[in-house]
Amino acid sequence: MRKDLEDYLQYIRAEAKSPCTIIAYTRDLRQFGQYLERFFEGGQVRSAEINAQMVRDFLRHLHEAQVGNRSLARKIAALNSFFRYLKLTGRIGKNPLDRVKRPKFEKKLPRHFTEQEMLELLRLPDLESLYGLRNRAILELLYSSGLRISELADLQLNDIDLHRGMLRVIGKGGKERLVPVGKQALAAIQGYLPVRAKLRTDESSERLFLTKSGKDFDQRQLTNILSRYFLQIARQKGFSPHTLRHSFATHMLARGADLRAVQSMLGHANLSTTEVYTHVTLDDVKKAYRKGHPRGNG
Repeated sequence: MRKDLEDYLQYIRAEAKSPCTIIAYTRDLRQFGQYLERFFEGGQVRSAEINAQMVRDFLRHLHEAQVGNRSLARKIAALNSFFRYLKLTGRIGKNPLDRVKRPKFEKKLPRHFTEQEMLELLRLPDLESLYGLRNRAILELLYSSGLRISELADLQLNDIDLHRGMLRVIGKGGKERLVPVGKQALAAIQGYLPVRAKLRTDESSERLFLTKSGKDFDQRQLTNILSRYFLQIARQKGFSPHTLRHSFATHMLARGADLRAVQSMLGHANLSTTEVYTHVTLDDVKKAYRKGHPRGNG
């Protein structure tokens, strides 16, 4: 199985899977392999020997270890992708997961900021500071265009068309999409560009956002900067850069945006991924009804 696993990981790298997916799938599948090796003499497991019962036992083991629903769902996705590859390459005859009943996970509604909280958040950066101007542009663009933090980190200077108010984004799997940029975000970016010129060094790349030393941001650095602002307005823990993406989608749909247009802007391959935000807005509507209607609590 070890050789098959390495071949599979090389395959998904060639398929341009996102780095985060590759890291997660690698960890999940090696965990599965280590679990199986305990039950085989010499610790050697052949892929063709893996059956549905072994997969069920592994999933039961994860459940007993209190692995969360989202992590469990991802591990199942990793196993399914691996077994499909093995079947495609003729290394196994059947996908053992086909005979395993998949657990149904209750989808957690994505946490988002209210519109008022977003206004408060966007006012926090100190516009008298070079880095405050940069951070304001980062916040405005994440909220304006619903970007993933990885997509924002990778943005090049020439990806944004200030005249047309459009942004070219390279998303998961290297897929390109065009996303509108709002007037406030455009103004914030224009205010940041002179700062970028000051941060830039001879070694700087053409990335849009640069660190204090003129280098490229990584996701961790950006997350640390944003988290400091989140802590100033959040009434509870658990907010992340992705919360801005959730807020973008939720507020767009709450104000009547077309679901498929939001799907396109977010870069979701499946409409069902975007539909989770309709549940958020419907929940908000129900709360408003119960609060505002004289007989709403009846």
